[in-house]
Amino acid sequence: MATIAQQQNKSGHRVISGVVGGIAGGVVFGMLMAMMGMFGAIAGMVGSSSPVVGAVIHMMISAFIGATFGIIFGGLSNTYAKGAVSGLVYGVIWWVLGPLVIMPVMMGMGVQFANALSTAMLMSLMGHMIFGLVLGLGYVWHSKR
Repeated sequence: MATIAQQQNKSGHRVISGVVGGIAGGVVFGMLMAMMGMFGAIAGMVGSSSPVVGAVIHMMISAFIGATFGIIFGGLSNTYAKGAVSGLVYGVIWWVLGPLVIMPVMMGMGVQFANALSTAMLMSLMGHMIFGLVLGLGYVWHSKR
């Protein structure tokens, strides 16, 4: 039977592995977002239009999403295949939560489900899936260290 200290250490390692994966996914997705000029829109969540502010917010969100991935999916993601699948699923979840719900509500636009199949939102879906894939693989890579 694992002691409380062992369980806390395991949970802490999952969170750290998630943050590492989230940062890796954030960098890859961030390159796509930068090419599309999206950081100004991200900055709009805090009333700014600065791409630098948007990039910082994006990386903070990426680290948070990675940490929660470690908590929620860490126990399921013990191989690269399982990490990849879990990450893809998590990326889709965050596509629904992020650009369709949280971000537009924060910007006073209301939820954007009606626009989910627009070209811009489908590109966002692809970016979130790439983020999730890199997150899941990065999680497994770090958790095996």
